[in-house]
Amino acid sequence: MLHKESLKEVIDRLAKIEGHIRSVREMVSSGRDCPDVLIQIAAVRSALNQVGKLIMEEHIETCIVKAFEEGEEEKAIADLKEALRKLI
Repeated sequence: MLHKESLKEVIDRLAKIEGHIRSVREMVSSGRDCPDVLIQIAAVRSALNQVGKLIMEEHIETCIVKAFEEGEEEKAIADLKEALRKLI
């Protein structure tokens, strides 16, 4: 679970990404040149990667640390590997 500060940052970033996706859809609908659309898609992808990075950092700093403190290292490592596989 995200801390309150991180949660706000993630939600704000996702709202910006949502707006950016709408803009890309409008670009496609209006027949904009493919290179322009591809540049915007790359920007959206980069923004999503940054959100994923923030969430992963929070997960490591809270959930993984807590699991190690509680003696659940193996489960924590397995969960982290699975999260990384999904993110990457």
